[in-house]
Amino acid sequence: MRSRLLPARTLVAAVATAVLVGGCGSGDDWSRPRPKPSAVGTLGPGFVEPSAPPTPEATITPRPGSWDELRPSEDYRVVLLTAGEDRQTRTLVSAVKEWAEEVRADLRTVTATKPDEFVPRISDAIAMLPDLIVTAGNDLIDPLALVTPHHLDQQFLVVGAELAEPTANVTAADWTGASFRGEGLGMSSSYDPASFTSERAGRAVRAGAAAVLTGLTGIVVWID
Repeated sequence: MRSRLLPARTLVAAVATAVLVGGCGSGDDWSRPRPKPSAVGTLGPGFVEPSAPPTPEATITPRPGSWDELRPSEDYRVVLLTAGEDRQTRTLVSAVKEWAEEVRADLRTVTATKPDEFVPRISDAIAMLPDLIVTAGNDLIDPLALVTPHHLDQQFLVVGAELAEPTANVTAADWTGASFRGEGLGMSSSYDPASFTSERAGRAVRAGAAAVLTGLTGIVVWID
């Protein structure tokens, strides 16, 4: 199945089939040239130990609030890729939208509503060439594990779950009570839907985005 996946830039025509919702920022079609996005501000003490940067697939536990002074440059292009109507997923979606509004990111949404749409919608999101794809919904984890190794130039942030064996372009922001990993591993014994609060989801999005913006990718950012 992997061999049939097309390179991202050949999939532009498929974007029209995605469910897209305009967000914050300039609202252009993302086709115009622009300066390369950057991180604005700096990470605070305790986000990561500078003398011991995390290894691939490592888990870091940043000091609470150590990400507060760092944000993307304006009109950072973000695709929110989502699947599922459960309360946990809706909470994550709201957190991503609130963060995007706060930092004035240009947010678009791609929604998958049934299993046979998961891989095509991931491909649609990649074809849009965003700066970051943020995912919400456990149903996307196994399809992401299939697709993301083929698109190492595209950064992903998985919120409220993680891939069992992420490549360097996939960062997760997770906590006790979430931790769904897919690939037949089943639901974590500590999984707790009540842990998906607006406050915790918001911290996860902000901490995870801060990691991506500073090049700390391919890791798990633990926000308990």
